[in-house]
Amino acid sequence: MNWKFCVGVLLALAIGAGCRWLGVPVPAPPVLVGALLVVAMTSGYTLTDKLMASRPARNTIHCGGPTGDTRETRS
Repeated sequence: MNWKFCVGVLLALAIGAGCRWLGVPVPAPPVLVGALLVVAMTSGYTLTDKLMASRPARNTIHCGGPTGDTRETRS
């Protein structure tokens, strides 16, 4: 486990404890199911991003880039 993860977990625990101590509404779902939903959405987003980045781009020939010119219009 790296130190950034540990600091993040400790900071989250401190924020949660501070919100409870001061009576401030928690900026996250207070129910375990809600927290698991957030974790599931984050995991799905991250896994899909890794899957999409690992596949080769098939439509780059149709991409015009910043000028809007495709390969057919350039030649």
